[in-house]
Amino acid sequence: QVQLVESGGGLVQPGGSLRLSCAASRLTFDSYGMRWYRQAAGKERELVAGISSTGGITNYADSVKGRFTISRDNAKNTMYLQMNNLKPEDTAMYYCFVYNWGGSYWGQGTQVTVSS
Repeated sequence: QVQLVESGGGLVQPGGSLRLSCAASRLTFDSYGMRWYRQAAGKERELVAGISSTGGITNYADSVKGRFTISRDNAKNTMYLQMNNLKPEDTAMYYCFVYNWGGSYWGQGTQVTVSS
C-alpha cells in the first residue's frame, strides 16, 4: 500500500516561514513526479509547485514564485516545500501528490495557517 505522509504545517505569523515535508513509502520514489497542491476553505484545489522525478525541472504558481521552493531527496524518499514570507492568502490545506505512468496518489494533507 502506497503511503504519503505530510508534516510541517502549523500556525505562523505573516512574513514567517515553514518547511513542509512529504515522506513516501512503498513507492519507487525516483520514478514519480511530485506536486504540492493546496485548498483553502470554500475554494478549488490549486497547484502550488511541481518537481520532476529527478528534480531537474520545477514549476510554481505565479502567486508563490520567489517565496516557495520545491525540492526532493530521492535517497530519503522525501519531498519538501520551503515556504518563506508567508501571507494570509497562503492559508490552506497543503497536499502532496505523486504520479507516474502507472498511477497517482494523494497524501492526507497538512494545515498551514498564516495569521496574526
